[in-house]
Amino acid sequence: MQHHFHPTVLREYDIRGIIGETLGADDARAIGRAFGTLLREAGGRTVAVGFDGRVSSPMLEHALVEGLTASGCDVVRIGLGATPMLYYAVASAEEVDGGIQITGSHNPPNYNGFKMVFLGRPFFGADIQKLGKLAADGAFASGVGSVATKDILSEYVERLLEGLAGIDPVKLEGLRVGWDAGNGAAGPALEALAARLPGEHHLLFTEVDGHFPNHHPDPTVEANLADLRALVAEKNLDFGVAFDGDGDRIGAIDGTGRVIWGDQLLMIYAEDLLKNRPNATIIADVKASRALFDHVAALGGEPLMWKTGHSLIKSKMKETGAPLAGEMSGHVFFADDYYGFDDALYAGVRLLAAAARLGKSVTELREAMPPMLNTPELRFQVDEARKFAAMAEITDRLTSDPGPEVQSVNATDGVRVNTADGWWLLRASNTQDVLVARAESDSEAGLARLLAQIDAQLAASGLERGETVGH
Repeated sequence: MQHHFHPTVLREYDIRGIIGETLGADDARAIGRAFGTLLREAGGRTVAVGFDGRVSSPMLEHALVEGLTASGCDVVRIGLGATPMLYYAVASAEEVDGGIQITGSHNPPNYNGFKMVFLGRPFFGADIQKLGKLAADGAFASGVGSVATKDILSEYVERLLEGLAGIDPVKLEGLRVGWDAGNGAAGPALEALAARLPGEHHLLFTEVDGHFPNHHPDPTVEANLADLRALVAEKNLDFGVAFDGDGDRIGAIDGTGRVIWGDQLLMIYAEDLLKNRPNATIIADVKASRALFDHVAALGGEPLMWKTGHSLIKSKMKETGAPLAGEMSGHVFFADDYYGFDDALYAGVRLLAAAARLGKSVTELREAMPPMLNTPELRFQVDEARKFAAMAEITDRLTSDPGPEVQSVNATDGVRVNTADGWWLLRASNTQDVLVARAESDSEAGLARLLAQIDAQLAASGLERGETVGH
């Protein structure tokens, strides 16, 4: 039985669509059939399945499980939980070969999607295209799989707590922390975790609600941190931590309410980790501040700039053996005493651990970072058919004739250009018809000159920045 997906749902890193418009139960069933077929062909059989708190998630889960079992796979249902809980279920159990989490991540409530793990590695890019072709051909395996249910919440929370191993409890008992689950899927695990953590913990919006009644669960948008800021100020807390809708991205603020961005969090984690693992490779995406790469190098680590995208970063970590990686978007990956996947709850625990081990408050650690002026992510619409071609033209110009003001060009993912003023980045989004720009300098005048260079390159390819569009 052939199945054709809506052309917009098979994305680079996951499968995602709008419920009732581009994604429904038939798609979930076909994903189960196709994923199950590919897994069985590769010698696997057992799949863990979890889902987030969106209204449509139970319906998709039911259809997905039908598809998996019809392809002859055995399913372990772990129920409602954060995406990293599903990753944990796969990574910690030898008998589990693959995993699928039903989640709309940080998208609006009417979206949903699927994040997948295949024989211990991320399932993305060419894998997803292969799944789509298999479904279109109707080349599904057949069989009768079993279904079991497993509650792993308490086991997962125990594993999170190991992030504090070896730290003198006295150093942790004085910590006072605010947490905001944003009504996302991390809420129940956060409640169980906070009850076991040393110190004093204040929790916001842990009740799972797929309508997200308090604020949108994307901690990289500063407006979404307003409730956490108010809590930290009112209770005079040391710092605050926020999660996205499915708990794989972290946001944080210090005791004064200043945002600690993804690359700044990585600076704190790197400082803690490099004390015990000198010379370790630490990976960050091309959007991260130069201050991070300089900081890692100054601490004796090996900074590595890599492509944006959680699946791409995980793959690079495996290749290089890096114990730590992160993205500006708040995905943080610990392979240091952990499994190498992005887990915001574990990252929250490691922030407590870092402050205790370094003997400094999170506010002091944030204070010590060099002040940088940077733009937010500037995203502007460019036709899908044009965006990669335009990037190829710009890359070619900058590598063949960069001009006197350009010190170096890194073409790992788009172009990242270093000048005396700082750096600027221009890259094509893998998930939308947009180009993304960012610039960072230590002066307003420098920032203006960097933005002028971006505009000049765009103009040379017949484009302009225009209005910034959302995610």
